[in-house]
Amino acid sequence: MPNNLEIARSVRLRPVADVAAEMGIDAALVEPYGHHKAKLDLAAAGKQPRGRLILVTAMTATPAGEGKTTTTIGLAQALRRLGKRALVALRQPSLGPVFGAKGGGCGGGQAQVLPMEDINLHFTGDLHAITAAHNLLATLVDNQLHFNGASDLDPRRVTWHRVMDMNDRSLRQVIVGLGGKANGVPREDSFDITAASEIMAILSLARDLADLKQRLGRVLVGYSRADTPVFARDLGAHGAMAVLLKDALRPNLVQTFEGGPALVHGGPFANIAHGCSSLVATYTALGHADYVVTEAGFASDLGAEKFFDIKCRIGGIWPQAVVMVVTCRALKMHGFDNLDKHIENVACFGLQPVVALNRFGDDSDQDVAMVEQHCRKRGLRFACSDAFAQGGAGAEGLGREVLAAADQVPAEVGPLYPLSMSPEDKIRTIARRMYGARGVVFDGRATADLERVRRLGLETLPVCIAKTQKSLSDDPTRLGRPTDFDVTVREVRIAAGAGFLVAIAGSILTMPGLPREPAAMKIDLDDDGQVRGLF
Repeated sequence: MPNNLEIARSVRLRPVADVAAEMGIDAALVEPYGHHKAKLDLAAAGKQPRGRLILVTAMTATPAGEGKTTTTIGLAQALRRLGKRALVALRQPSLGPVFGAKGGGCGGGQAQVLPMEDINLHFTGDLHAITAAHNLLATLVDNQLHFNGASDLDPRRVTWHRVMDMNDRSLRQVIVGLGGKANGVPREDSFDITAASEIMAILSLARDLADLKQRLGRVLVGYSRADTPVFARDLGAHGAMAVLLKDALRPNLVQTFEGGPALVHGGPFANIAHGCSSLVATYTALGHADYVVTEAGFASDLGAEKFFDIKCRIGGIWPQAVVMVVTCRALKMHGFDNLDKHIENVACFGLQPVVALNRFGDDSDQDVAMVEQHCRKRGLRFACSDAFAQGGAGAEGLGREVLAAADQVPAEVGPLYPLSMSPEDKIRTIARRMYGARGVVFDGRATADLERVRRLGLETLPVCIAKTQKSLSDDPTRLGRPTDFDVTVREVRIAAGAGFLVAIAGSILTMPGLPREPAAMKIDLDDDGQVRGLF
């Protein structure tokens, strides 16, 4: 059976200029990066949005994943087959998962975004630019410490760490500045993966270059010896950081397996960040399509909640329909109670999801019928999707259900909590209503962090909870629909530039490690310069 890479290479790709022209984007706003990918000028997002936004989320996944990206792409292809001007907007893959356990992030089979090799690897350099901008600020922080500048930054209270776009557990805790006075001030430091960087979140939430620069200036880097906050603007760092990011802010245009337009831009993880593609890509898509299909990372308790409470709130957008991706294997692992909880989660925002069964070749007709019966009993729209094997044709039934759902106006929609609520109560609200938790335990460090949030006047920011994607709880071993559990918050980080607080729950790590047999060990380059083993 051919793999994703072999299937992708069988397609004759359209010139990217033709894809942009189909969207109605002026050629002057398109900067090709080769023949099949391009950067779009920010002015391309200036049209009045006209499209309907469709969010794709999922139930709690199995370790292999449930094909949410494949379903998202397949749905966009199906809508085009049904005569609609449809466009898909996705996040950019990180090199960490590509070479780790999860693999690439371009979908699969006949529901991919292409060229998948480029997108999964260096693409247009956005993640490298984000890494460089983040680490530029880190070097300016250490330079400030070395020369003891006007801000009098306390080396023991630096909160800005370093990043790299790779899974590397050995860099979670490091010591910098060793080797004598000429090499800086010795202190503890750490690395996060680039997808968890606040700079990634800023790029994904900024509306334009001016907003980007202002957000960069608001990045908190630490505290002075007098206990006053020190921001990136205090170090004069935000201008140079904006220079590194000016091209990265422009959305990337590629195409689906069937030649339809696809915007792939921004790449925050949903288990440790806010899990949504960029606002500028969403604005651009909504201005050039009747239907825009986007996804939020992992399940409804993570990506979808953050999509509604962070991205939609900041961006002034709201979806007209939601798709819930399920698989028979996830239902066998987690049970129907888990699916029901995720359906309830979407209902908390005023929407009823369309359930999409991503069908695998070994799924029995009896299992499929059982899933459909369960959904029909609850009055839910349901459709099977076989986009992996059949592309858009395999998702036309799903497309029809989504179109019908998008035509229904819900009675009342809105975020989960008001911004006036205290940070503690925001976290409790998410934990109780999204996860089904009994309550929240704040350890000593988290309590101190929240007091600092109040002293800085940042208590009205929304909350982004970083927790495991393997369970509704903060314990990855608790499958299904756990009950009688508390969520433990051990730390609260201030992402003032991005515009939210990050609550670190359970044992989640912001720098992943590689598995025992990483995907990198199967990836190779043959004598003809062809990549092998990428999936």
